[in-house]
Amino acid sequence: MSYNATVVLESLDVMSEVCGVHDANLKVLEELLQTPIRSRGNELFLDDSAGEKRDVLVRVVTELQDHIHLGQPASPALIRALFASVTGGDAADIEQLKQVAVAIPSSGRSVFPRSHAQAAYLRGMDEYDMTFCVGPAGTGKTYLAVAHALSEVLARKKRKLVLTRPVVEAGERLGFLPGDLSQKINPYLKPLYDAMESLASGETVQRLEENRIIEIAPLAYMRGRSLNDCYIILDEAQNTTREQMKMFLTRMGEGSKVVITGDVTQIDLPNRNQSGLLHAVELLRDIPDISFSWFTARDVVRNPLVRKIIDAYEMGGG
Repeated sequence: MSYNATVVLESLDVMSEVCGVHDANLKVLEELLQTPIRSRGNELFLDDSAGEKRDVLVRVVTELQDHIHLGQPASPALIRALFASVTGGDAADIEQLKQVAVAIPSSGRSVFPRSHAQAAYLRGMDEYDMTFCVGPAGTGKTYLAVAHALSEVLARKKRKLVLTRPVVEAGERLGFLPGDLSQKINPYLKPLYDAMESLASGETVQRLEENRIIEIAPLAYMRGRSLNDCYIILDEAQNTTREQMKMFLTRMGEGSKVVITGDVTQIDLPNRNQSGLLHAVELLRDIPDISFSWFTARDVVRNPLVRKIIDAYEMGGG
C-alpha cells in the first residue's frame, strides 16, 4: 500500500499528543477514515489518491491541535466528536467544544467537554438553575456535575455543595453498616468523592468538609429543609421513588442550582415504573426553565469496550 497523502503537524510534542498512548488516537482516526495511517517525525501519511480523506484528517487534526493548546488532552472521544462536526459541516459544534469549559479555581485546571452532548450539558448547567442529565454509565454525568459544582463553590458563587442520592442497593443486601450517619452514607456517595478527588486536592476537599461547605445529605433526611444559595447534586436519581423526587425538587431555595443525574437502564427499585426520574422527566420536560441533557452509548468516555457492552445490553433487552 502506498502512503501518498501527508499531513504535517506543528511539532513532535503535538504529534505525540495527537497519536496518543500506544497510538490509540491514531487507531481511532484509522477507524473513522477507514484507511491506514502511519506517522514519522511530525508527519502523518495515509493512502488517499483523491485527497478527500486527507482534507478531513487535516481539519480534524487542526482542531485537535487547538484543543491541545488550550490544555485539553487529546482523547478518542474528543476525536470522534471533532470528526462528527467536521464531516457534518457544523462549525458551531466545533467551536462549542472549545468554548465550553469549567475552571477549577483551587487546582488551576480546566475541564473540557469530550463530546457534543457533554458540551450541551455544561452549557445547560451554566444557563439554568435546574438540570436533568439522563444517560448510561461512563458518559460523564456525575463527573461534570461535580466539576461544575466545585467551580461555583470554590469561586464563592454558591455557599455550599450538597451531595445526595437514594440509598438503594444494586441487587445486593449489604445489611447493617457501622458508624455515624456520614460513615453509613459515604460508600453510596463514593462516585461523587472519586470525581471530587480527581478535580481538587485531598486537602481542599477535606477543608471544604471541615468547614461544612460540602455536606453529605441522605435523601431521606432532606424532608422539610429549604436549601438556599446551594449547589445540590442528586446522583443515581433513577432509584428515587416518585414521592422522593417530588420532595427533593421542592427543597430548592433562593439562589440555588440543582443537578439531577441518572441512568434509566439501571433502576434497582422493585417496580421500575415507580422511578421518580422517569416520572419527573415525563412530567417536567416541557417546562422551559429546566435543562434536559440526554446521553447515549455514543457519549461513553470510558474504555471503548464499555460502549460496546452498553450496545449489546440494549440490543439484548437487558
